[in-house]
Amino acid sequence: MAINHWPLSERPRERLLQVGADALSDAELLAIFLRTGCAGQSAVDLARLLLAEFGGLGALLQASQAQVCQLTGMGPSKYAQLQAVKELGLRLTREELQDPQSMASSQQVGAYLCQRLGYYQREVFVVLLLDNQHRLLQFLELFKGTIDSASVHPREVVKVALQYNAAAVILAHNHPSGVAEPSQSDRLITNTLTGALDLVGVRVLDHLVVGRKQWVSFADRGWL
Repeated sequence: MAINHWPLSERPRERLLQVGADALSDAELLAIFLRTGCAGQSAVDLARLLLAEFGGLGALLQASQAQVCQLTGMGPSKYAQLQAVKELGLRLTREELQDPQSMASSQQVGAYLCQRLGYYQREVFVVLLLDNQHRLLQFLELFKGTIDSASVHPREVVKVALQYNAAAVILAHNHPSGVAEPSQSDRLITNTLTGALDLVGVRVLDHLVVGRKQWVSFADRGWL
């Protein structure tokens, strides 16, 4: 049965307006963006199918157009809507990170990085470049590796820090396995980068290793 035939109290959009967005399930919120289902399926049914197929919102929003559009009821238009939702969320969090206090909080930075990197299938090394008040200047994905590792070149990190006149940086990379525990090589490259950046007067505030729903902060562990 189409949603417009449901009782008003059960329709996702009307429920959101009556009781607030936080009272809705992931499937109900997703259905509002999808707007329509397909033959024999309401938008809520389609949303539940998508969440089950990909294993949750995070994996769904990271999926490629080909992966999403192969499912009945999905096409380029709905895929574009999902990508717009994802990007709005990232931009909101990035806007919040403009507050210098946010950059001092591994919780806020870690949450942002989980959204951004947590579901990547390949290892990616990123640098957050900060000004002298620790406001975000630029977020750069510098190195992309295999599923196991990324080759990180200190000279390139120093180069971009000087290019953007950064006073400090936060380093980060993801573990595609989903487990955020740093390896010994992670600690070694952090020491190498810290030394190289120190030579040009750029401070390393933190290095975060990111899994799907967790992260580890070198600063919090006292490793920097």
